[in-house]
Formats: sequence, C-alpha cells, structure tokens
Amino acid sequence: MMYLEIDFNSDEAIYQQLCNQIILGIATNRYTDGEVLPSVRAMADEIGINMHTVNKAYTVLKQEGFVKVDRRRGAVISVDSDKQKALQLIRKNLICVMAEAACRNLTRKDIHALVDEIYDAFGMDNGCDSEA
Repeated sequence: MMYLEIDFNSDEAIYQQLCNQIILGIATNRYTDGEVLPSVRAMADEIGINMHTVNKAYTVLKQEGFVKVDRRRGAVISVDSDKQKALQLIRKNLICVMAEAACRNLTRKDIHALVDEIYDAFGMDNGCDSEA
C-alpha cells in the first residue's frame, strides 16, 4: 500500500497531485527504484478516484522519466537520470514558479534561500556537485 495525500478540495488536478506525491515519495526514498506501483485499478480503488485519473498520472510519470511500464509487472519506478532532459523539465516548471514569485515581489535572495532550504531538506548535496 502506498501512502498518498490527495486533497479533493484542491484546485490542483487529482492526477497532478498523484504525480507530485509519487515524485515526492521517490525523492524522500519512501519509494525506491524498481518498486512496482499498484495497478491502475488497485490505486483507483485505494484512493477512491476514477481509473482514468490514475492512468493519466502514470502516463505523465512515464513521459517525465519517473516510471517505466513493464507488460508483466505494470508501472515500475525507474528514474531516468538524463541530466539534460531533467534540466529542461525543471526549467519548464520553474518558469511558472518564478513568474509567480515575481508577481509577489520576492527577491533573488528570498528565492535562493528557499531553494537552499528545499535542496537541503532532500539531502541532495552529496559532495558530487562539480558545478558549485
């Protein structure tokens, strides 16, 4: 059983919440590479949502390189480590976040502090950072 927090009152689409929760679980090592996700039907039943919503989330996770679909095992966590692809995806998402930050008059210093805080929370600084 997977632990997922879905807010049915949120303006954010349920499939996107599901994607975000799985990505967060991978980042925090709650879910590991090679772990099989519940079937679409099982996940839908567990959360109480439509199977098409789960299928859409799994499709997005596959497109973004977080899962692979195995005909026998189903959706399996398999993080694509293509750094350039990851940077393009992060850039796309970050542009909207930065636009919101600009609208709210956040400074470069505010943003850098926030990024550092989040980066540290995930324990991402493992000494392999050659570009720092």
